[in-house]
Amino acid sequence: MEKEILISDDDYETRCAVLEEGVLNEIYIERKAATQTLGNVYKGRVENVLPGMQVAFVDIGLDRHAFLHISDLKYESANGDETEDENVNGNRKLDKDVSTLDLKAKPAKQSRGGRGFPFLISDLISKRQELLVQVGKEPIGTKGARVTSNITLPGRYVVYMPNSSNIGVSRRIESATERDRLRNMAKTIKADVEGGFIIRTAAEGLSESEFASEIRYLINQWKQVSERAKRKSAPSLVSKDLSFTNRIVRDMLTKDVKQLLIDSKAGYQETLDYVSSVMPDLKPRVSLYKDDTTLFDAYGVERALKEALSEKIWLKCGGHIIIQQTEAMVSIDVNTGRFVGKADPDNTILSANLEAVEEVVRQIQLRDLGGIIVVDFIDMEEASHRKRVFKMLQEALRKDRARTNILHFSDLGLVEMTRQRTRPSLSTLLMEECPYCDGHGTVLSIETVVIQLLRAIKMAHNQSKHSELRVIANDYVVSHIKSQMANKLRDLKKMLKLDLALEADADLHLEDYRIFVGKGEELFLD
Repeated sequence: MEKEILISDDDYETRCAVLEEGVLNEIYIERKAATQTLGNVYKGRVENVLPGMQVAFVDIGLDRHAFLHISDLKYESANGDETEDENVNGNRKLDKDVSTLDLKAKPAKQSRGGRGFPFLISDLISKRQELLVQVGKEPIGTKGARVTSNITLPGRYVVYMPNSSNIGVSRRIESATERDRLRNMAKTIKADVEGGFIIRTAAEGLSESEFASEIRYLINQWKQVSERAKRKSAPSLVSKDLSFTNRIVRDMLTKDVKQLLIDSKAGYQETLDYVSSVMPDLKPRVSLYKDDTTLFDAYGVERALKEALSEKIWLKCGGHIIIQQTEAMVSIDVNTGRFVGKADPDNTILSANLEAVEEVVRQIQLRDLGGIIVVDFIDMEEASHRKRVFKMLQEALRKDRARTNILHFSDLGLVEMTRQRTRPSLSTLLMEECPYCDGHGTVLSIETVVIQLLRAIKMAHNQSKHSELRVIANDYVVSHIKSQMANKLRDLKKMLKLDLALEADADLHLEDYRIFVGKGEELFLD
C-alpha cells in the first residue's frame, strides 16, 4: 500500500498527515504555543497517595499534578514475548504482571491491593518521595498527565527499557526466522548491559553492527538521563523527547513510505539532518514542497480535516455512519441511508457493514478516538455474516498504531472496544463548546479560527497581489487577535508588506470572516 507523509509547518502549528493510497488516515498536530509533555522524563515528588484507588499524585512541575496508577510503577513482566504498539511517540505498551513488581515492599496478604494486585500503592511509595517518571498520556481537559516509572527510550530500531530485563519483538515482523534472528542478536548484546529491549518493525533485516550501535547510543542516553536526574531537585524536567518533526521521522518513516514532503525550509533542513544521521538510505524520499498551492490543499488534507469534524460520514455505497463523542464513550452508528441493494436484504446489509468497517477504523485513527468505543452495525440475522464483519474489523484494527481491545458482538448486536488514549482527540483539539446553543454542540475554537484567518489573509494577498486588504471578522476573533496574537499579525503584515485594516462585526458568525481589496471588491478564496 502506497504511503505518503506530509508535514506542514508555519508560525502557528506543525501538522503531519499520513496518506495511504491518497486517502488521509492519520493527522498529528502540535501547536507552537502549547507545552508538549508526552515522552518527557521528569523528576517528580509524590504529593498524595490514595490506597483506596491505588493511585498517587505526583508534582512534576506542570500546572496540574500528574496521575500515577499502581500498574504504572516499575515492574518485571513474566511474559517474554512482548508486543509493541508503535505510535508516534514511541511509547511501549506491555501486558503488566504486577505480581513481579521490581520494588522493595513488605510481604503482602493475598490480593491485598484488590483487582489482582498483591500490594497497596501505599506499600510501595509514600508522600514526599521523589520518583523518576515519564509522561505516557498528556493532560486532557481537567485531568493531569498520566505518568509511569517504567522509563522507555525509543530509538529508530529498538526501544530500550532500563528497568526491565525482557526482550520483545514487534509482532508486525511476521517472519519467525527473522524474529528469532533479531531476538538472538539482542540476547548477545544484552549479556553485557542492563535493561531490556523491544525490537521495532523498522529493525527487520537490520545488520548486527547497526543494531548494536543504536543500543549503545540508547544506553549512553540513559546514563546521561540518570546523571542529570541525580543533580536536579524535584519537581523538574530531566529529559525532553525529540522535536515533533523528528519524532514523526523516527517512528513513521519506513521503507514502505513513498515520500515525505515538508513545506518549511527550516523543517526540511532539520529533517534532512536527522535522516542523514539515522537512516541515510531513506534520504532521497525526503523532499521540500515548493508549489504555490498549499501542501495540505494540494493533497486534499484540508477538505478531509473538515469532514473529520463532522458527525456524519457518507459511504460510497450510499450508506453512512454517525460518530458522536461524549465524555464517557464514543458511539458509532452504521446506517444503510440511500443504499437499498437490489434483491437480498441480508446481503445488502452485509455489504453496507463490510464497507463501513474500513471507514470506521479510518475515522477512529484519523480522529484519534480513545477510551470506550461502541459500534452499532446494521442488524444481521446470519451468524456467519456477523463473524465475517467481526473478522474484518479485527484485521483492520491490526494496522492501528494505538493499542485496542475488541469484544465480540453483544446480544444487542453491538461491538465494544477500548482504544489507548495518549493525547486529546482531533475534535477536542480543534473544537470547543458552541456559545450559540448553550453547550449542546461545538464550533471551531477561537484559536483555530484565528489561525485559519491569518492563513487566509496570506492566501488572499498571494492571489490578489494587492498590498491593501480589509478584513471583517467576529468581534471575539478580532479581540483575540489584538490581545493574544498581535505580534503574529504584525509579523505577517511586515513580511507581506501589507496595509491591513481589521474590523469587528458582532453579527458575523464566529467561524466566518470576509476579506476585501481595500474599500473595493470582496475576495473569494479558492
